[in-house]
Amino acid sequence: MTFSTPFSLFLLLIPSPISKPTTTAASPSPYSPRLLKTTIPSSSSVLRCSFVSVIWMQLQVKVFTRCTGVRHAQGIHNVAGEKDHSAYLSEELFDAHLTPLGWQQVDDLHKHVQACGLLKKVELVVVSPLLRTMQTAAGAFGGRSYKDGIDAPPLMVANVGDSDRPAISSLNSPPFLAVELCRELLGVHPCDRRRSINEYRPLFPAIDFSLIENDDDVLWTPDVREKNEDVAARGMKFLNWLWTRKEKEIAVVSHSGFLFHALSAFGNDCHPSVKKEICKHFANCELRSMVIVDRGMIGSDSSTTNYPGKIPNGLDLPSDVANEKKHHHKEKGAAY
Repeated sequence: MTFSTPFSLFLLLIPSPISKPTTTAASPSPYSPRLLKTTIPSSSSVLRCSFVSVIWMQLQVKVFTRCTGVRHAQGIHNVAGEKDHSAYLSEELFDAHLTPLGWQQVDDLHKHVQACGLLKKVELVVVSPLLRTMQTAAGAFGGRSYKDGIDAPPLMVANVGDSDRPAISSLNSPPFLAVELCRELLGVHPCDRRRSINEYRPLFPAIDFSLIENDDDVLWTPDVREKNEDVAARGMKFLNWLWTRKEKEIAVVSHSGFLFHALSAFGNDCHPSVKKEICKHFANCELRSMVIVDRGMIGSDSSTTNYPGKIPNGLDLPSDVANEKKHHHKEKGAAY
């Protein structure tokens, strides 16, 4: 599928900042950048995506914007679906909420974004309007426990999704904006069907739902699952929308399938190993950063804000990956 996009891809590989290997005097630093494609027009702007590698994309923009992508924490559907893929068809998983382990992952991510300074930099949190993503966004980027008398609406009221969690304050938090373009693959799986916006508003009073046109979920259908290429096209539309935002630091809390397919449009002219690195699935609560900068601002430093996710560790198989594994086993005649 061909996408209409102003992006052309450049890559600068830098090892992960999670563990820094030692070097000898005779060997080059493993953090020395290795430019895979060197012809960058002098007048261009670039998009830097801080994954395990750093990705440079030529853009028709002249603003500096850091976009931090986060997959939601572990949901009840992740646990049920990894044990039995047919569970994704269960209405009991409708608009899946976080598990207790998922909330522990959120707490650890919140500590990380505080410790690395990202929490103070984020100017806007864009979130998929599903329960698990809004819980993750509020817990990771919101204030701490909400108390009556505070002159700010809570980001999340107490006990949302049977969480037994206290309300989360919006005090000193960035604005939160719900956007349907960054939802998970649409259709068939009840876990990916949202509630009405009128149901969400009292649960997440400080989240702005004004960009969502329909109160009911008119995008989800019970018998047709959104095609991967359509999700990728939706991802490009979402990224193009992000470039129009005035904010320079944006966090996006979304889903494994959406983030995977949104990035799949990039790297087709690169070595297969590089393409594979770009298109790795996000772990639960994993954080990766992408930065739009002028060419003159290019540097070789690795990101200090990336977060590996799955802390604590737990089941997190995305529904689209489980479906691929199911078909793979069927083709080989194995039981799933």
